[in-house]
Amino acid sequence: MSFRTLAEMLKQSIEKYSDLMCSQMLGNTKMTFKELGERVEKVKQMFVSAGLKEGDKVALYSSSHSNWAVCYMATVSAGMVIVPILPDFSEVELEKILEHSEAKALCVSDKLYTKVSKERVAKSNIVIRTKNLSVLAQNVNEQGSMVEPKPEDLAAIIYTSGTTSSPKGVMHTHQSLCSQLHLLQVLFPIHRDDVWLSVLPLSHTYECSLGMLFPMSRGSNVTYLDRPPTVSVLLPALKQVRPTIMLIVPLIIEKIFKHQVLATFNAKAVTRALYGWGPTRRVLHLLAGKKLDKVFGGRIRFLGIGGAKLDPQAEQFLMDGKLNYAIGYGLTETAPLIAGALPGLTRISSTGPVMGGVEVRLANLNDKGAGELEAKTPCVMQGYYKNPEATAEVFTEDGWFRTRDIAKIDEDGYIYIKGRVNSMIVGPSGENIYPEEIEHVINSNSLVAESIVTMEEGRLIALVSFNREELERRYQDLKDDLSEKMDEVKKEVMQYVNSQVNKFSRISEIEEVEEFLKTPSMKIKRFLYNNRQKQDKK
Repeated sequence: MSFRTLAEMLKQSIEKYSDLMCSQMLGNTKMTFKELGERVEKVKQMFVSAGLKEGDKVALYSSSHSNWAVCYMATVSAGMVIVPILPDFSEVELEKILEHSEAKALCVSDKLYTKVSKERVAKSNIVIRTKNLSVLAQNVNEQGSMVEPKPEDLAAIIYTSGTTSSPKGVMHTHQSLCSQLHLLQVLFPIHRDDVWLSVLPLSHTYECSLGMLFPMSRGSNVTYLDRPPTVSVLLPALKQVRPTIMLIVPLIIEKIFKHQVLATFNAKAVTRALYGWGPTRRVLHLLAGKKLDKVFGGRIRFLGIGGAKLDPQAEQFLMDGKLNYAIGYGLTETAPLIAGALPGLTRISSTGPVMGGVEVRLANLNDKGAGELEAKTPCVMQGYYKNPEATAEVFTEDGWFRTRDIAKIDEDGYIYIKGRVNSMIVGPSGENIYPEEIEHVINSNSLVAESIVTMEEGRLIALVSFNREELERRYQDLKDDLSEKMDEVKKEVMQYVNSQVNKFSRISEIEEVEEFLKTPSMKIKRFLYNNRQKQDKK
């Protein structure tokens, strides 16, 4: 299919796949491509009746389901600009985004509507209920207009939930988003027989581009969950849908590996001993991998993992278990994919090679051959909305996008992300220390849930949130009071980590953190912990 705008993509898909299933809620209502087109037209007319015109912003604040796609496509195909908002943004963050984006309309789900202030509802031209596409409030009754968008027109403003700063509005044109869809089809061709299970929020660029727009452009069917993907929800969904394609974040597979696979092998002395030897560990991984493949429905041909770096131990399990997993790397600013390794072509800790049609280079190389990854891609953003200073900072003078990630590239073109430019620590003797690499080692310990490594007064300190379930399993007789064992646990974890990292990366102390503060996309707000000393001195 050839299209230059999302409006063209929608039109072609409706014409070509009219009677095929487009999407459905798990065990509930189904929607064909023809019905998608009919619902899109209905919502467009609702926008026009409320006085909306070309370029006006429409906020989409909803859980994922079929009508999320309807509201998105209605907006962009009318020449208006969609503003997808993460469901986990707080009321304060939500109001800031709505004000900053100058949204005139709001499409909202029932549960999230309680976060919207009465003042915001009164300010909006129209508020639409995503569940059934009915009008919750309409304050403007006048004739607006819509236009056929052009490739260079703004299509979406996506607010990031950055770990180091306040949210910024990433501007994507029809051209940048459509370019991503064309590159994806070259990377991994999909077809109308593919069945997708969507478990991530559609307001994430990762799920929106790869998990909604991509299958829509190729006539594939997507099933959405109507609730968070907890184990009790996900397992029956996998059994019912039996997806061929699914996108997840590392946290999901890491939890399965740590709490199911690793916990099972460590439960008994015999299996623990067998697991400690490489050849038998690979056999055990293969057996566990076959079981996991059945859990996923038995016909997964593409299990896409992206959004953060995958724990190397969990990835080794996936590789040994011969699961059809793929690794992708990208950013909201690049719509999102820059690089990807397909099933069977993955390498431990690598994002894979750069996508066709994209170029990368390393800037400011250090003595280890690592440097900041810069990209030239047709999928790059137009800039940050109403923030020319921040836009200028992320583009080089010759037009390359600065990812702010430190990387190495091997002789085969495989990219290895070492850490973020802003989080790199310079050691006492000038060594470059990448805290993310140390954190992956810490997190691979079964007693650890999450961690952050920071430097204080020349010493590396690990802030650790411990895996309470694993601690309680080990110390069953002390379930009510584990405090007396925590010094012993900290010592064990520190010895485990320091035996696996170089001498510059050894940690000097472990501090326990009950729970880390996180962004709406569930990434730790690193800046809060890196700046502890500065905050204490204020």
